[in-house]
Amino acid sequence: MGWRKRLQFKAVEWLGPWILRLLGTSLRVERHGHEGYLRHRREKQPVVFVFWHRVLLPLAWIHRNEGVVVLVSRHSDGELIARVVERMGFATARGSSTRGGSTGLRQLVRAARSGRDLALTPDGPRGPSGSFKTGALLAAQLQGLPVIPVGVTVDRAWVLSSWDRFVIPKPFTPVHVRYGPAHWIPRDLDREGLKAKAKELGSSMDELTSKAEETP
Repeated sequence: MGWRKRLQFKAVEWLGPWILRLLGTSLRVERHGHEGYLRHRREKQPVVFVFWHRVLLPLAWIHRNEGVVVLVSRHSDGELIARVVERMGFATARGSSTRGGSTGLRQLVRAARSGRDLALTPDGPRGPSGSFKTGALLAAQLQGLPVIPVGVTVDRAWVLSSWDRFVIPKPFTPVHVRYGPAHWIPRDLDREGLKAKAKELGSSMDELTSKAEETP
């Protein structure tokens, strides 16, 4: 990595969390359905949050300092995300379905065994946007964890021209978050069963997003 790249990473690492905090404190967050995952936490049952990559930023603010473990790719953009979210009170597992996947899975399993919640973007790190990859279900299947689908809408936002149309909320905008009921992944589910479950969860996330958009 050249010195310019290292300087860019350092700037994002230090300035990113401050910018996110300043922006986050102005957001008007409304949450619905969160009683379910809070009940799991009271019962000391780790959960796996799944949500589309494009809404990672508002959720990083909402779930800051909760010790959630986020799966982040080993790509350079993943390194930037990791440095920011770690300063927001998250831990990271490094890997993806395209690079270092097995390493990331082992880290997630260890985190779940220690009682940590997990957070995954099943269409990351490179898309296609809104396509739920079955690899996101493996840690939940291996450890018998409940999967919590999440839908998010932001009333006013800057939308980047990236593969996922990444969302950056504008100051003082309402952010609506809906958490769905838990889904369980049987240990004996085969590859075709995992594909069907991934499709079901993807549809659930889209439905939750639509309901969040309807929130007055």
